[in-house]
Order: sequence, then C-alpha cells, then structure tokens
Amino acid sequence: MSEIPVIKAALLGAGTVGSGVYQILEWQKEEMPKKLGAVVRLKKILVRDTKKQREGMDSSLFTDNWKEILEDPEIQIVIEVMGGIEPARTYITEALQAGKHVVTANKDLLAEHGKEVLDAAAEHGCDLMFEAAVAGGIPIIRPLKQCLAANHLTEVMGIVNGTTNYILTKMTADHMEFSEALALATELGYAEADPTADIEGYDAARKVAIMASIAFNSRVTFQDVHTEGITKITAGDIAYAAELGMVIKLLGVARNTETGIEVGVYPMLIPREHPLAGVNDSFNAVFVHGDAVDDAMFQGRGAGKLPTASAVMGDVFEIARDLRAGSTGRINCTCYKELRLKPAEEMENRYFIRMQVEDQPGVLASIASVFGNHHVSIAQVIQKSVSGGVAELVVITDKVVERHFRDALLIMGEMSIVKEISSVLRVYTQNH
Repeated sequence: MSEIPVIKAALLGAGTVGSGVYQILEWQKEEMPKKLGAVVRLKKILVRDTKKQREGMDSSLFTDNWKEILEDPEIQIVIEVMGGIEPARTYITEALQAGKHVVTANKDLLAEHGKEVLDAAAEHGCDLMFEAAVAGGIPIIRPLKQCLAANHLTEVMGIVNGTTNYILTKMTADHMEFSEALALATELGYAEADPTADIEGYDAARKVAIMASIAFNSRVTFQDVHTEGITKITAGDIAYAAELGMVIKLLGVARNTETGIEVGVYPMLIPREHPLAGVNDSFNAVFVHGDAVDDAMFQGRGAGKLPTASAVMGDVFEIARDLRAGSTGRINCTCYKELRLKPAEEMENRYFIRMQVEDQPGVLASIASVFGNHHVSIAQVIQKSVSGGVAELVVITDKVVERHFRDALLIMGEMSIVKEISSVLRVYTQNH
C-alpha cells in the first residue's frame, strides 16, 4: 500500500476558533485519508505567548515568529483565525505571495480589503477560502460561488448575528425590554463585554457586504452598507408587531435591482409566515432568491467554537483536494461587474412609525396630509388612547422612496400636534 501524502499547514491564532480547528483535525485523523487521499497535519501554530499553556494543544508546535511559517517551504496551507485587520492582512498577503494557500474566518478584513487579498490569490494561483467569515457553521459562501452560480441572484437577506437575534427573541418571547435582554445575553456569553459591533449592526453589515459582493458579482464594502442597530427597539414596538402579525428581526438585506444594488442592515418587521421569522435564539439563517432556484434558505449555528471551526476545516479539506488534483486557484474573485450602489435616500421600503400625538379631532387628517404631500401612501393605522390627552398612533406605509419619507418625518417633527416620534422601523416586503 502506497504511503498517504501529508499536507502541512500552519494555524495563526490559538483562541476559541483556533482550538476548535485543532480539535477537528484530531477528530478527523482516521478519516482524512479516505476523504482527501491525504492527511492534513499542523506543523506550526502562531501565538503571542509560546509559554502559555493551551489545553489539549501540542505546545511544541507554538511559535511567535511569523517568518518561521512564511519561509517554511513544507507549509502549504495557512489557516488564519486571529481576527482583526492587522497583522492578519499582512500575513495573508505575504502567505499568498509566497505561494501558500489561505483559509480565513476574518470578516473585518474581507469586508474592507477583500479585493486586495483576492487579487493576490489570483496573481499567485492560490486558493483563498473564507466560508467561516459570514455565518459560522452555515455553508453560504460556497453555495453562492458554486452551487448557485447558474442563477442571476436578485436578493440575499438574513439573520447573520446571533447576539442580536437572541436579544430580540427574548424581548419577543419574554416581553423583556432591550436592556434586560442584553444583560441576559451578556451573562450567558452570547454578547461580548463590549457588544457595540453586534447591537449597532456593524458585525452583520460586514457579513452582508461579503455576501452581496459574491451574490451580485460586484464589489460591496462595509462602508457601502447602510446600518442601523437594535438599541432603540422597545417592548412596545414588539407588541405592535405581534398585533400586525409580524416579528422584529435585525436583517441584512441586499437586493440587485434594475437601478443598482441596495444593501442595508436594519431592524425590520417581517411577516410571521416568512421562514426567517421562526429563526430564534442565537441561530442564523440566510435566504436567497434566484431566477432559476427560486427561494432557498440556509440555517444553523452562526458562531461558536466548533460551528466556525467546521466551516474553516471544510475549506482546508477543499484546498487539500485541490492540491491533490493539481487544480488550485480555480475560483478567486467573482466581482467581474461594476454595478451602481444605490445611496440610502434612493432605497424603497415600507415603514412602521409609532408616534405620540394630541388626542383631538383632525390630527390623523393633518398627518395623512403631510404624508400625501411627500408621496407617502398610508396602508394601515392603529390608534390607542393614552392618558393626559395624548394618543399613541401607529402608521404603516406602502412602499416609499426613503428621501420622501424622511422629508415627511422632518415636517411632522415640527408640528405642535406631534408630541414625539417614538419609533421608525422598516417593514420587509418581497421584491419578487
């Protein structure tokens, strides 16, 4: 029997995901020869502190010297799970320039410098894979690049942040206010000590930028994504959503329209019967619409040590197969178009507005008149009396261009009959 080839790899980072990658490599030792026709073995692990004990990991592999990895001709695959833009950007670029293949889970880097590293991979005939960068253990990058490549995709949307989904689930199921749900999420480890990137929507925006770039074959960066978080959502908003047969989710929505790409992350009301409405707790899901496939949804664990490591190792196995077949560098940057990116003021949405108004005749007519003057059509109104001569009014609009809607809100904010505009949220509507 011929000897099984060994493919040497280096791991950059031995934190949560890094330890998960190490663990899966151990689990898969016996099956790799049958799955890959080879065995992937770690030769080096780059860490800040080589003296620090890391449970279950072979400390003889630790190094704090990047050059040891870069200049080792035996190391063919570099697995980057350090996070952050630097030094990861430098290490990945140098690895590709040295002809090494790279797997990364780094959404921050790809959402801002994706073109740069993908171009480096193409120039040197290397594989650069990043399945773990978007939705943890959920396969979505490879389906978009390969399985759905025969489609013209017009929409990619989803719940791509587990922290915010957990918070909104608790607010919905247990009638909590935002601050209570955030405290619980922090206590249970779903939220970081500084949860800003999650609750303000930045984490989701990076992931949506990556997905939109691949789905529509045109470059979208983090800065292009119009982003709003969930910090202003109240238990009252969630109760109204329920009354309207909807739930509130933080959605990343990317659409390829005739007039350009629309891409944003916002809390949205979504009909209870939509498949995404039932995705709860820390689960993620991505919903895709294409001309041939119609609708497809991918759901699962969007973060965590082993789900993320599962996606990383899927990419490592794919590169190992490419190396065995002599077919690396097959699929690199797929952004061969330069589509227009629509500015926020041109996007079209339906809206939910909750406001406090004077409880007197003619108020609704005055508000309807302002909306009408700004091309905003009202679809539904709910009015409830509140104490002290102030009524709570909820208005759902039809689809409207954002700048017209914002102009109308500006006028209403100055009207004496409007005491407060308490909430403004988008309402999801299918475009196909």
